[in-house]
Amino acid sequence: MDLEKKAFERLKLGAETSEHLYNAPLIICYSGGKDSDVLLQLALNSGINFEALHNHTTVDAPETVYHIRDTFRRLELQGVKCTVEKPTYKGERVTMLSLIPQVMLPPTRLMRYCCSVLKEKGGRNRAIATGVRRAESRSRSKRGIFEDFNNNKANKIVLNNDNDDKRRWYERCEKQAKTLVNPIVDWQDEDVKNYVQSEKIELNPLYCEGFKRVGCVGCPLASKATRYAEFRRYPKYEKAYIQAFDRMLKTRKANGKEGTWQTGYDVFRWWLEEDFRQLEISEEFYEDDKQ
Repeated sequence: MDLEKKAFERLKLGAETSEHLYNAPLIICYSGGKDSDVLLQLALNSGINFEALHNHTTVDAPETVYHIRDTFRRLELQGVKCTVEKPTYKGERVTMLSLIPQVMLPPTRLMRYCCSVLKEKGGRNRAIATGVRRAESRSRSKRGIFEDFNNNKANKIVLNNDNDDKRRWYERCEKQAKTLVNPIVDWQDEDVKNYVQSEKIELNPLYCEGFKRVGCVGCPLASKATRYAEFRRYPKYEKAYIQAFDRMLKTRKANGKEGTWQTGYDVFRWWLEEDFRQLEISEEFYEDDKQ
């Protein structure tokens, strides 16, 4: 069975499950990156009923924002419902730059609160499909074709085989659980590239300019070189992060959590350093916050 046919079957099972459990179409999560572009095209080609959802991080590159807008306009002309989910924190609308002072810590590889607040809240109590692939990173190497979890991620169930057990399992899922299907989880980079070419998929223009990844500007999961390059390209984002870190330090001081950082620029420079420095200094502040 070829990869496209496997992806179609996974999407169709996800769509059936969505209608059965939630009486609503499957949600296709769309980030504006190449994997989600491939997922979107697969959904269109499969003929399933679906909606598209983008979680607005507030710190995506301008080119990514424009690409998402253009893609959603085309989808809406085809009758697909498209939603942009705005992030909230403690019941209030938030941006990445207003979230940092509230949490009183910069987001790091150790503490990626930004993902949980800005990217992972959409699609609650629905069945959703993502473009996650195991080949993307070590942290995603254990992701399953089908996943189900309630609010406690420790109780997540992961299934990795395509067989009839999936259908019986989905029928047992409780309605309050978030149900995920990852149709291209076992695709390699070359598979994605080939599908983009064969289907003539229009990608985010940043890929044509040499970007290997598109996502939040300054994402701590990106390499140091990538982050420096992003801030050279988007200096207004650097200024905005420094201002957010300045506000963070004022909030920390007001809450009796002073540390070694003196200015927002100090935080910003530390934030861009190599991982071992982040880990070392992060532990100091995380321990401080536990007290």
